[in-house]
Amino acid sequence: MSRIITFFTAPSHEAASAVVETGPAGIFASQTWGNFDPEDAMVVWESFLTGRNLDELLDDGEPETVADPDEGRGSAVLVSSPALQKALADTDRSRLGQAGRHWMEQQASEGTAMDQETAEEILHSLADLARSARPGDRLYCWTT
Repeated sequence: MSRIITFFTAPSHEAASAVVETGPAGIFASQTWGNFDPEDAMVVWESFLTGRNLDELLDDGEPETVADPDEGRGSAVLVSSPALQKALADTDRSRLGQAGRHWMEQQASEGTAMDQETAEEILHSLADLARSARPGDRLYCWTT
């Protein structure tokens, strides 16, 4: 299945939820990618970058869904945890590269092909987006 995944920063859940039908392009600073599961990815990234256990993150309901009007059959908006947003913003390029390689290996073990360059590029771009967030903004993900 082909997916569009756009990460963006917004000042509130309400503002982020308002773009669930149309997407954040042209409204919020964003980065668009495709064809991976953003929920799984955010949990893998957070576990690797913060050292938290995958099961613990899943038990805590990460990432949180803030808008899903079609109950999994259409567009949705997720929010990253504050810990993931901070980790992305604070982590250096070398460690982000390691996280990208780890994510790529995890994807491969589940039968999903992803090249190392793309995995690292996604994480570097997300780190730049997290660093550029205004005070109080959160990192969201719109997917359709």
